Amino acid sequence: MSVSHHVLHLVPRRHPRQRPLQTAMVIDPAPTVDSDGKDYFGNSVYYLTIQEPHDRLMVEARSRVEVLPLAGPSDLAASDPWERVRDTLAGVADEALLQAYQFAFDSPYALSNDDVYDYALRSFQPGRPILEAAMDLTTRIYREFEYRGGVSDVSTPVRDVFAMRKGVCQDFAHLQIACFRSLGLAARYVSGYLLTHPPEGKEKLVGSDASHAWVSLWCANDGWVDFDPTNNVIPDVEHIIVGWGRDYGDVSPINGFIVGGGAHQIAVAVDVNPAS
Repeated sequence: MSVSHHVLHLVPRRHPRQRPLQTAMVIDPAPTVDSDGKDYFGNSVYYLTIQEPHDRLMVEARSRVEVLPLAGPSDLAASDPWERVRDTLAGVADEALLQAYQFAFDSPYALSNDDVYDYALRSFQPGRPILEAAMDLTTRIYREFEYRGGVSDVSTPVRDVFAMRKGVCQDFAHLQIACFRSLGLAARYVSGYLLTHPPEGKEKLVGSDASHAWVSLWCANDGWVDFDPTNNVIPDVEHIIVGWGRDYGDVSPINGFIVGGGAHQIAVAVDVNPAS
């Protein structure tokens, strides 16, 4: 490879429940040109260009993050009816609503269709509280779709994931987002990391964690509420947010292009550990 240019989303995002304490990035070979900043959605982003021949690129990002627990269990049944949230959103009365409303439309990786709409309606019955309905949809995806790697990639359409009834976390996130948006609700794709636990009696393997994806739904008076259909939970202290956008394409960990060279391979390892 003679030239490569990349955009990185690897630094955890500042959030009311999350505060990056230390961040560092090691890149080999060292970039010829680099800069950092914020993208359109306010995520931390790092740009790099390498202008010398190289046969490998190593990127290591390290962060120390303080994550605060949820204030307490939400009363899902006390949330607003989902139709009221939808109608409030469509009113677009102020800038805050407009910021949420931009996440109510189809995006390249989260396209809804009639099958997805019908599937979502099974959870979103008339008058049902939005948080209760969203958690029900989360549970249904968790139970009715098989987690299996190797059957999809980042370009696999939602319709194919729905037909196969299998995929990985980004597939389930895109599916749930498409379900929400098919109903006129605003949902964003959240990219981050997840603390995993080894089987009982086994040691945790280095690199055994992985990049993770889940969904955030705008719920009017309850604000943005996260749901993880891969694990059937409302994310808490074991979920670390790197960034959010309309779908994977807005917050992929590393994106870019390479000039020169032939085929290439990618290897990824993630470690998430509680601070001692």
